[in-house]
Amino acid sequence: MTLNARIAPLFYLVAGLFGFAGVALAAAAAHGGGDAHLVASASAMCLAHAPALLALAIGAEKLRTAWLAGILIGVGTILFAGDLVALRYAGSGLFPTAAPTGGFAIMFGWLAIAAGAFVRPR
Repeated sequence: MTLNARIAPLFYLVAGLFGFAGVALAAAAAHGGGDAHLVASASAMCLAHAPALLALAIGAEKLRTAWLAGILIGVGTILFAGDLVALRYAGSGLFPTAAPTGGFAIMFGWLAIAAGAFVRPR
């Protein structure tokens, strides 16, 4: 069993959790006060990357870079959205530069998907 096949169930799990969190955060943003834009941005990140992780899980055997892309996108989304939610509800972010670190991880995850076009499947 390849690494992609072994990691695909994790991507299904995280995709489902991101979808759930994205909808919950959208509702919170709709009913929130002054800093609702932070929660709305976190919601958008979760809802944008949940289907990407789902697609990576489904196509894991055809894209050799799926494991790398999924880890980067998953961790990046957690950092980015988590930092915004922490800032809104706890008053401070996860750690300095958490959101930009997460954003860069997400971008590199998308580049890993693109790089997969040049790597032959087994």
